[in-house]
Amino acid sequence: MPANLTAALARALEARRDLLARLASDHTDAFRLFHGTVEGHPGLTVDRYGSIILVQSFHDPLSPAALEALEAFYADAFPGLDLFYNDRSHANSRIANPLPPERQLEAETRREFSELGVKYWVQARHAGQDPWLFLDLRAARRRVMAEAAGKSVLNVFAYTCGVGVAAAKAGASHVVNVDFAESSLAVGKDNARLNDLPIRVRFVKSDAFAALRQLAGIGQPKMVRGKRLPPFPELAPHQFDVVFLDPPRYAKSAFGVVDLINDYPALFKPALLCTKPGGTLICCNNVAQVDRDAWAEQLTRSAAKAGRPIRAMEWITPEEDFPSPDGKPPLKILLMRV
Repeated sequence: MPANLTAALARALEARRDLLARLASDHTDAFRLFHGTVEGHPGLTVDRYGSIILVQSFHDPLSPAALEALEAFYADAFPGLDLFYNDRSHANSRIANPLPPERQLEAETRREFSELGVKYWVQARHAGQDPWLFLDLRAARRRVMAEAAGKSVLNVFAYTCGVGVAAAKAGASHVVNVDFAESSLAVGKDNARLNDLPIRVRFVKSDAFAALRQLAGIGQPKMVRGKRLPPFPELAPHQFDVVFLDPPRYAKSAFGVVDLINDYPALFKPALLCTKPGGTLICCNNVAQVDRDAWAEQLTRSAAKAGRPIRAMEWITPEEDFPSPDGKPPLKILLMRV
């Protein structure tokens, strides 16, 4: 395994030489170094976030010999960077491998990195489980930055607000980030403070359905079938030039069910109604089993039914550090002019 793994890491790094040079010129020091699903070791990922190399295993734990070989390879390829390994192979994807106290402290120390000239915070370990910025969305953030100047932007399921902060950095006139998790929004606020932003970005702690329905002008009742719903912030109807929608695979709340396989239109319709006529709606679907063309057709029908037909659509493909030999990456990003 160590010899085979080292060879695979070397092939992956060589395949990225040109990309890494381009990213450096874009003021980016965060990228995927090894995408094991298609590069020889399913379930293993290696990402760089500034001064950190983050190794994660999702199918099986790395053997001590494999981890030692991996550490030696990257110590030679990227001297001076700090490597952390998170074993997430258990059913709940939680980090399973303890670290010595001094390494745990280092893993929990915040560090700064850059993507497309925007600064973000990262920790190798924190109270959650996923990294604070998903690197396969770089292509989408790049496109939002190209679209954002002088425009209003709504970022729903914002997580740590990478899209919203990038839009503000690129000259957006108004940015609203919506997420239900206060902890994620707190990181987003810290990300915003890291950057010299020309505007004050807004952060809204809310269930996505409640926020979208209000902004769309549909309205969100406080009682449903005689049952009082959890509190939510009241928002006035407002349409945006650019709406970015990046929901999780499945989530259930008192306000509705997020289901990217069976019912994406439940979210898509209010997001569409939040988008100005002539505006842009960017939707993400990270479920590998969802067929790209069938999903696009579903959204096309939903838009027509809502009386807001799609004028044009364009696929945004993850960049080369997330290779997809069959041209069907699990993450599907669809930009729609509406």
